[in-house]
Amino acid sequence: MSNLPKIITDFSPISLDEMDDVKLMNRTDTKFAFKASKMPLLLKELMPFYKVLTIDGKTIHDYKSLYYDTEDRKFYIDHHNSRVNRNKIRFREYVDSGLTFLEIKRKNNKGKTIKKRMKVKGINKELSEKQQSYIEKIIGKPMEVSAMHWINFSRITFVHKIQKERLTMDINLTFENTNDKGDLKQIVIAEVKQERMSRSSDFMRIAKEMHILPMRISKYCMSSLELDPELKKNRFKKKVLFINKLKQA
Repeated sequence: MSNLPKIITDFSPISLDEMDDVKLMNRTDTKFAFKASKMPLLLKELMPFYKVLTIDGKTIHDYKSLYYDTEDRKFYIDHHNSRVNRNKIRFREYVDSGLTFLEIKRKNNKGKTIKKRMKVKGINKELSEKQQSYIEKIIGKPMEVSAMHWINFSRITFVHKIQKERLTMDINLTFENTNDKGDLKQIVIAEVKQERMSRSSDFMRIAKEMHILPMRISKYCMSSLELDPELKKNRFKKKVLFINKLKQA
Protein backbone atom coordinates (compact mmCIF):
# COMPACT_ATOMS: atom_id res chain seq x y z
CA MET A 1 0.00 0.00 0.00
CA SER A 2 2.98 2.26 -0.56
CA ASN A 3 1.04 4.34 -3.11
CA LEU A 4 -1.81 5.16 -0.69
CA PRO A 5 -0.59 8.67 0.29
CA LYS A 6 -0.38 9.65 -3.39
CA ILE A 7 -3.92 8.41 -4.12
CA ILE A 8 -5.37 10.11 -1.03
CA THR A 9 -3.90 13.51 -1.94
CA ASP A 10 -6.34 13.58 -4.87
CA PHE A 11 -9.29 13.78 -2.43
CA SER A 12 -10.68 17.18 -1.47
CA PRO A 13 -9.47 18.00 2.08
CA ILE A 14 -11.55 18.75 5.18
CA SER A 15 -10.11 20.22 8.38
CA LEU A 16 -10.70 19.06 11.96
CA ASP A 17 -12.76 22.19 12.70
CA GLU A 18 -14.93 21.61 9.65
CA MET A 19 -15.75 18.13 10.95
CA ASP A 20 -17.67 19.48 13.97
CA ASP A 21 -20.98 18.82 12.23
CA VAL A 22 -20.20 15.11 11.90
CA LYS A 23 -18.80 14.23 15.34
CA LEU A 24 -21.60 11.64 15.62
CA MET A 25 -21.05 10.77 19.28
CA ASN A 26 -24.49 9.10 19.21
CA ARG A 27 -24.61 7.02 16.07
CA THR A 28 -24.99 3.73 14.25
CA ASP A 29 -21.84 1.94 13.08
CA THR A 30 -21.47 -0.50 10.20
CA LYS A 31 -18.11 -2.26 9.98
CA PHE A 32 -16.27 -3.99 7.15
CA ALA A 33 -13.02 -5.99 6.94
CA PHE A 34 -11.23 -6.65 3.68
CA LYS A 35 -7.86 -7.29 2.10
CA ALA A 36 -5.52 -4.31 2.07
CA SER A 37 -4.81 -4.99 -1.61
CA LYS A 38 -8.31 -3.69 -2.46
CA MET A 39 -7.59 -0.23 -1.06
CA PRO A 40 -6.23 1.55 -4.18
CA LEU A 41 -9.21 0.71 -6.39
CA LEU A 42 -11.69 1.35 -3.58
CA LEU A 43 -10.26 4.80 -2.91
CA LYS A 44 -10.45 5.80 -6.56
CA GLU A 45 -14.13 4.82 -6.62
CA LEU A 46 -14.85 6.81 -3.43
CA MET A 47 -13.13 10.01 -4.54
CA PRO A 48 -16.16 11.77 -6.12
CA PHE A 49 -18.24 11.38 -2.95
CA TYR A 50 -15.95 11.99 0.05
CA LYS A 51 -13.49 14.50 1.48
CA VAL A 52 -10.50 13.36 3.53
CA LEU A 53 -9.48 14.71 6.94
CA THR A 54 -6.21 16.62 6.56
CA ILE A 55 -4.14 17.85 9.53
CA ASP A 56 -0.96 19.80 8.77
CA GLY A 57 -0.89 18.26 5.33
CA LYS A 58 -1.24 14.70 6.63
CA THR A 59 -4.10 12.42 5.60
CA ILE A 60 -3.02 9.22 7.37
CA HIS A 61 -3.11 9.67 11.14
CA ASP A 62 -1.68 7.54 13.95
CA TYR A 63 -3.78 6.39 16.89
CA LYS A 64 -2.57 4.77 20.10
CA SER A 65 -5.09 3.07 22.39
CA LEU A 66 -4.83 1.30 25.75
CA TYR A 67 -7.87 -0.86 26.53
CA TYR A 68 -9.18 -1.73 29.98
CA ASP A 69 -11.29 -4.62 31.24
CA THR A 70 -12.26 -6.31 34.47
CA GLU A 71 -10.23 -9.22 35.84
CA ASP A 72 -12.81 -11.69 34.50
CA ARG A 73 -12.88 -9.92 31.10
CA LYS A 74 -16.48 -8.70 31.40
CA PHE A 75 -16.30 -6.35 28.40
CA TYR A 76 -14.86 -9.05 26.15
CA ILE A 77 -17.36 -11.68 27.34
CA ASP A 78 -20.32 -9.29 27.00
CA HIS A 79 -19.34 -8.66 23.39
CA HIS A 80 -18.81 -12.36 22.73
CA ASN A 81 -22.26 -13.13 24.16
CA SER A 82 -23.87 -10.29 22.13
CA ARG A 83 -25.10 -8.57 25.28
CA VAL A 84 -26.86 -5.25 24.80
CA ASN A 85 -25.89 -2.21 26.86
CA ARG A 86 -22.24 -3.30 26.82
CA ASN A 87 -19.21 -1.07 27.33
CA LYS A 88 -15.61 -0.57 26.28
CA ILE A 89 -13.10 1.58 28.16
CA ARG A 90 -9.89 2.91 26.67
CA PHE A 91 -7.40 5.73 26.58
CA ARG A 92 -6.90 6.98 23.04
CA GLU A 93 -4.14 9.28 21.84
CA TYR A 94 -4.85 11.09 18.58
CA VAL A 95 -1.17 11.49 17.78
CA ASP A 96 -1.28 14.09 14.99
CA SER A 97 -3.74 16.39 16.73
CA GLY A 98 -1.92 16.09 20.07
CA LEU A 99 -5.09 15.11 21.94
CA THR A 100 -5.64 12.26 24.40
CA PHE A 101 -8.98 11.16 25.89
CA LEU A 102 -10.35 8.61 28.31
CA GLU A 103 -13.19 7.17 26.24
CA ILE A 104 -16.17 5.03 27.17
CA LYS A 105 -18.16 3.46 24.34
CA ARG A 106 -21.59 2.05 25.09
CA LYS A 107 -23.63 -0.10 22.70
CA ASN A 108 -27.27 0.22 23.73
CA ASN A 109 -30.23 -2.09 23.16
CA LYS A 110 -31.25 -0.12 20.05
CA GLY A 111 -27.95 -0.79 18.28
CA LYS A 112 -26.69 2.75 18.86
CA THR A 113 -23.07 3.49 19.82
CA ILE A 114 -22.78 6.28 22.38
CA LYS A 115 -19.30 7.62 23.10
CA LYS A 116 -18.44 9.71 26.15
CA ARG A 117 -14.96 11.04 26.78
CA MET A 118 -12.87 13.28 28.98
CA LYS A 119 -9.68 15.01 27.93
CA VAL A 120 -6.52 13.87 29.73
CA LYS A 121 -2.86 14.87 29.61
CA GLY A 122 -1.61 11.46 28.58
CA ILE A 123 -2.07 7.70 28.85
CA ASN A 124 -1.34 6.10 32.22
CA LYS A 125 -1.85 2.43 33.04
CA GLU A 126 -3.15 3.34 36.49
CA LEU A 127 -6.41 5.27 36.57
CA SER A 128 -6.58 8.39 38.71
CA GLU A 129 -9.42 8.89 41.21
CA LYS A 130 -10.97 11.45 38.86
CA GLN A 131 -10.82 9.03 35.93
CA GLN A 132 -12.23 6.17 38.01
CA SER A 133 -15.10 8.39 39.15
CA TYR A 134 -15.81 9.43 35.57
CA ILE A 135 -16.01 5.78 34.46
CA GLU A 136 -18.40 4.89 37.28
CA LYS A 137 -20.55 7.94 36.54
CA ILE A 138 -20.93 7.00 32.87
CA ILE A 139 -21.42 3.27 33.44
CA GLY A 140 -23.65 3.87 36.46
CA LYS A 141 -22.05 1.50 38.96
CA PRO A 142 -18.69 0.71 40.58
CA MET A 143 -16.34 -0.86 38.08
CA GLU A 144 -12.83 -2.10 38.86
CA VAL A 145 -10.80 -2.31 35.67
CA SER A 146 -7.15 -2.60 34.71
CA ALA A 147 -5.07 -2.13 31.56
CA MET A 148 -5.23 -5.13 29.20
CA HIS A 149 -3.35 -4.31 26.00
CA TRP A 150 -2.39 -1.68 23.46
CA ILE A 151 -3.93 -1.38 20.01
CA ASN A 152 -2.18 0.97 17.59
CA PHE A 153 -3.09 1.72 13.99
CA SER A 154 -3.16 4.39 11.32
CA ARG A 155 -6.51 5.84 10.26
CA ILE A 156 -7.82 7.61 7.19
CA THR A 157 -11.02 9.56 7.92
CA PHE A 158 -13.46 10.54 5.21
CA VAL A 159 -16.53 12.78 5.37
CA HIS A 160 -19.31 12.51 2.81
CA LYS A 161 -19.70 15.65 0.71
CA ILE A 162 -23.50 15.74 1.11
CA GLN A 163 -24.75 13.20 3.65
CA LYS A 164 -24.08 13.34 7.40
CA GLU A 165 -21.70 10.42 7.32
CA ARG A 166 -18.16 9.66 8.39
CA LEU A 167 -16.08 6.80 7.08
CA THR A 168 -12.89 5.55 8.70
CA MET A 169 -10.36 3.05 7.38
CA ASP A 170 -7.87 1.57 9.84
CA ILE A 171 -4.62 0.16 8.49
CA ASN A 172 -1.31 -1.18 9.83
CA LEU A 173 -3.00 -2.45 13.00
CA THR A 174 -0.70 -3.81 15.73
CA PHE A 175 -1.38 -4.89 19.31
CA GLU A 176 0.62 -5.97 22.34
CA ASN A 177 0.50 -6.73 26.05
CA THR A 178 3.31 -7.36 28.50
CA ASN A 179 3.79 -10.93 27.20
CA ASP A 180 3.08 -10.98 23.49
CA LYS A 181 2.33 -8.97 20.38
CA GLY A 182 0.75 -9.39 16.96
CA ASP A 183 -0.66 -7.55 13.98
CA LEU A 184 -3.37 -7.49 11.32
CA LYS A 185 -1.40 -5.49 8.78
CA GLN A 186 -2.84 -7.37 5.77
CA ILE A 187 -6.36 -6.23 6.67
CA VAL A 188 -8.29 -2.97 6.49
CA ILE A 189 -11.10 -2.38 8.98
CA ALA A 190 -13.57 0.20 7.72
CA GLU A 191 -16.47 1.73 9.60
CA VAL A 192 -19.39 3.80 8.33
CA LYS A 193 -20.74 6.12 11.02
CA GLN A 194 -24.22 7.58 10.57
CA GLU A 195 -26.91 9.24 12.71
CA ARG A 196 -29.20 6.40 11.74
CA MET A 197 -28.56 3.34 9.62
CA SER A 198 -28.95 4.06 5.89
CA ARG A 199 -27.97 1.87 2.95
CA SER A 200 -27.81 4.99 0.76
CA SER A 201 -24.15 5.33 1.73
CA ASP A 202 -21.93 5.57 -1.34
CA PHE A 203 -19.26 3.56 0.46
CA MET A 204 -21.72 0.73 1.14
CA ARG A 205 -22.81 0.71 -2.50
CA ILE A 206 -19.26 0.68 -3.86
CA ALA A 207 -18.12 -1.89 -1.26
CA LYS A 208 -20.94 -4.23 -2.29
CA GLU A 209 -19.93 -3.89 -5.94
CA MET A 210 -16.41 -4.94 -4.88
CA HIS A 211 -17.76 -7.90 -2.86
CA ILE A 212 -16.87 -6.25 0.45
CA LEU A 213 -19.74 -7.05 2.82
CA PRO A 214 -20.63 -5.72 6.28
CA MET A 215 -19.14 -7.66 9.17
CA ARG A 216 -19.44 -7.03 12.89
CA ILE A 217 -15.88 -7.01 14.11
CA SER A 218 -14.20 -5.61 17.20
CA LYS A 219 -10.52 -4.71 17.13
CA TYR A 220 -10.47 -5.20 20.91
CA CYS A 221 -12.04 -8.67 20.79
CA MET A 222 -10.01 -9.95 17.83
CA SER A 223 -6.72 -8.72 19.28
CA SER A 224 -7.67 -10.14 22.71
CA LEU A 225 -8.10 -13.56 21.10
CA GLU A 226 -4.79 -13.30 19.24
CA LEU A 227 -3.01 -12.47 22.49
CA ASP A 228 -4.91 -15.02 24.59
CA PRO A 229 -6.24 -17.95 22.52
CA GLU A 230 -7.68 -19.54 25.68
CA LEU A 231 -10.44 -16.91 25.89
CA LYS A 232 -14.00 -18.02 25.23
CA LYS A 233 -14.51 -17.84 21.45
CA ASN A 234 -17.34 -20.14 20.30
CA ARG A 235 -19.38 -17.28 18.84
CA PHE A 236 -16.31 -15.71 17.23
CA LYS A 237 -15.21 -18.80 15.28
CA LYS A 238 -16.62 -17.62 11.95
CA LYS A 239 -15.02 -14.21 12.40
CA VAL A 240 -11.67 -15.77 13.28
CA LEU A 241 -11.81 -18.02 10.18
CA PHE A 242 -12.70 -15.01 8.02
CA ILE A 243 -9.85 -12.91 9.44
CA ASN A 244 -7.37 -15.77 9.04
CA LYS A 245 -8.44 -16.15 5.40
CA LEU A 246 -7.80 -12.45 4.79
CA LYS A 247 -4.40 -12.68 6.51
CA GLN A 248 -3.31 -15.50 4.19
CA ALA A 249 -4.07 -13.53 1.03
